[in-house]
Amino acid sequence: MKQVKTLIAVIAFIFAGINIGQAQDAQPTKVCHVASQELVESMPSAIAADKQLRNLAKTYETKLTAMDKELKTRYQTAQEAAPQRTQEENERVLAELAEGQKKLEEYYQNSQKAMAQKRTDLLKPLYKQVRESIFKVARAKGFDYVLDSTTGTGIIMADGYDLTTAVKADLGIK
Repeated sequence: MKQVKTLIAVIAFIFAGINIGQAQDAQPTKVCHVASQELVESMPSAIAADKQLRNLAKTYETKLTAMDKELKTRYQTAQEAAPQRTQEENERVLAELAEGQKKLEEYYQNSQKAMAQKRTDLLKPLYKQVRESIFKVARAKGFDYVLDSTTGTGIIMADGYDLTTAVKADLGIK
């Protein structure tokens, strides 16, 4: 039993020595931060994409407004004519109005999906470009880790080296 305890102590001592040796060889980790969202938003391509998205939103809004106005007019006309119609005619008109309301809601939902997809299509390449630039600049400056200091990403304090300015220069953003 004493031999087993001695063997365990020797093994533990060897592992402790290996760990101490590795710790002495290790270099300190270099960490910096960057505001990735600020980088994307300041790119001329992002400004153009935002303008394109606003124009698309106006187009959808104009169409939705026209559809809504037409539906309200049809509803008002149906209300005014209801006393002169039979019960079956009024039910048919109400069914048509309900169908019109359903189409309006579907158009709205589809426009929202289309806007989200267009935003993704326009911004995805910009995020990729910013990410590649961050990697390039961070590696050139010898950083091991880059934290995103954009609001809402989990960084509470970012007093370390800010890579944002160097990445802006790499992207050609003033």
